[in-house]
Amino acid sequence: MVDNINKQLVLEEVFKGYAKFGNSKSDGTTITLTNIDKWLKEAGIIDGKKVSTTDTAIIFQRFKSKTINFKQFMTFIDSLCKECTSKNHEEVISQLSSSGIPGTSNATKADTSNIVSRLTDVSKYTGSHKERFDKQGKGKGKSGREDASANTGYVQGYKHKDTYNKQKK
Repeated sequence: MVDNINKQLVLEEVFKGYAKFGNSKSDGTTITLTNIDKWLKEAGIIDGKKVSTTDTAIIFQRFKSKTINFKQFMTFIDSLCKECTSKNHEEVISQLSSSGIPGTSNATKADTSNIVSRLTDVSKYTGSHKERFDKQGKGKGKSGREDASANTGYVQGYKHKDTYNKQKK
């Protein structure tokens, strides 16, 4: 009995997570078919053979709404178990509970291999790229990317700069 209550609470938390996933305005009380399909795929219930997104769409359409609440979701799962899967209700609930809350926690992580560290070590940069970073490896921003001109009226290699007025006297 206590175990069923714990599973129910875990399932409700995961439901809220999937209801909010991808929708910043959602409060987690209702879920869309898209998010249900994502959840069922993550849990391994939608396999494309025995259970497909077409099956879930047919069942979801019976609610005549774009979103359903948790109580309706449990009815949805009951219908899915009866019509499409060979699994019983408890197996599906267990799979859904164990799938966890969605997010980017297992997203692609930054590569920290030796090759990448050598390529990103700015102390080894040469040529014009060397000018883009200071000694600590921080980027200089726009000043490191562009050659700033003095706008004095003289060309770069002119040796007698500021001598015109001195010659006239």
